Amino acid sequence: MKTPFWVSAVLVGGLLPLLATGATDMPVFPELVNTETGLLRGVVSDDVLSFKGIPYATPPIGELRWRAPQPPKAWEGVRDADKFGPECMQVDKVAKSEDCLTVNVWRPASNTGEPLPVMVWIYGGALVHGASSLYPADALAKQGVIVVSLNYRMGRLGFFAHPAQENEAPDEPHGNYGFLDQRAALEWVQRNIGAFGGDPKQVTLFGESAGGGSILVHLTSPMSKGLFQRAILQSPGIPTARAAAVPLTSLEDAQQRAQEYTRSLGINGDGPQALAALREVPAETLVEGTSLPQVLAGLSNNASVNGVVGSILDGRMVVETPEQALAAGHQARVPVLIGTTDRELGIGAATSKDELFVRFGSDASEARHVYDPTGEQTLEELKSDVLADETLVEPARHLADEVAKTGQPVWLYRFGYLAESLRGKSKGTLHAMEIPSTFNLPSALVGNAVTADDKAMGNLASAYWTAFGKNGNPNGEGRLHWPQYNPAADQLMHFTNEGAVVGTDPLKSRLDLVAIQRTRQQALLTPACLPSPQTGSDGSGFE
Repeated sequence: MKTPFWVSAVLVGGLLPLLATGATDMPVFPELVNTETGLLRGVVSDDVLSFKGIPYATPPIGELRWRAPQPPKAWEGVRDADKFGPECMQVDKVAKSEDCLTVNVWRPASNTGEPLPVMVWIYGGALVHGASSLYPADALAKQGVIVVSLNYRMGRLGFFAHPAQENEAPDEPHGNYGFLDQRAALEWVQRNIGAFGGDPKQVTLFGESAGGGSILVHLTSPMSKGLFQRAILQSPGIPTARAAAVPLTSLEDAQQRAQEYTRSLGINGDGPQALAALREVPAETLVEGTSLPQVLAGLSNNASVNGVVGSILDGRMVVETPEQALAAGHQARVPVLIGTTDRELGIGAATSKDELFVRFGSDASEARHVYDPTGEQTLEELKSDVLADETLVEPARHLADEVAKTGQPVWLYRFGYLAESLRGKSKGTLHAMEIPSTFNLPSALVGNAVTADDKAMGNLASAYWTAFGKNGNPNGEGRLHWPQYNPAADQLMHFTNEGAVVGTDPLKSRLDLVAIQRTRQQALLTPACLPSPQTGSDGSGFE
């Protein structure tokens, strides 16, 4: 694969299942599937049946730009589902279009007759870039699950809250159009996955980085209730389970920043004329300056990219910060699997060790002792450790703590396996580098340099992931037992170069210090600044 993997109702009575050749004589699932909007023809390859580029909503173009997703339109005849649809608009050099709201489905080609569990993948990319075509799910489908991936609007097209939008459609949620797209795709799954042989009552969400953060939104949003039964969050961010790590944007602030951006385009006002003018702006213009490095640099230096706001506290889709929702027990009561890599991404800046440690307040001296006991760590190494702990690692543990308090089963991991050809080139497993293993596609990252150990880790990690997708528990089939997370026991699963190991967390003393500081910061937040929850006429993003 050219692009780095990590960066990036059947016709009943009309057709009888064909019989596969071979000793098992296993029936094959039909390549023609009848969905709510028409017939689809899939493709069988290497014992996997796939359907790609399926519309789950009407294209959000013209007057539907910056509107909640609308139901998909039907087509005549048979639609070939053999190619990915365009990705959503971004600066990355991928095949892209505003007409991008599609899903892809993979399932085993064989047909046991029993409904299969479903795993829905949400890609990351700081809510400004990403592409479902970068994550082929054939290897997961071979393990007895149906995998669905989806595209969603991003950047200024997906997370943008101009007052004119609310004036036009006051009964719709506004701002978080990307999250609403994801929700619409989950509703599509509920209505249609049975036609592909899937069980709509066994849906697992899984995603990484902003994809994991998106799942955290669905875990804590009243609008996503009942659309899934399990959740896997890989290095979840934007948002995280700590409000201070990567802060959400209030609706009022998002509207102000949207108006500042539109004024830079020469468009003023908040009425229908302003919205009409905004809809005439080329999509290519709207994504300018929103590359992933630019957005991450803005987050680190408190200098946000003009008009890019990320997750918005809109009062409907996102009614409170995930941290507040978890503290109040408002999350969906579903099994959760969560973790991070051992060389995570950090957001923030510091020009000296003193500036770095002052963020710990009265515990600055203790933090210096824990992170830099001999005083020999370089500033860059310390920044990597401290900022990663603050941004992703401690928030993931905090989410596990809060979920465990409610009695929900939760499993915590730290992923430190590094492909053999990369050892000596990296001090650990970087952000997103676990994805090739969890998708069981280890060669996607290292190509021909893949080794037997790399393949073994892909087999192992993906087996844990798909077992969780099937049963809400990652254990089974003779693998090392992964104990449920118990905050009092300090045990988590480590994926290491030597394989899977259950043990204590070597970062515990660091994360405990971060947790103390985050708790202090949360205590200073005022609930009065949050919007009041609202509901639409039917609680959905559709009219």
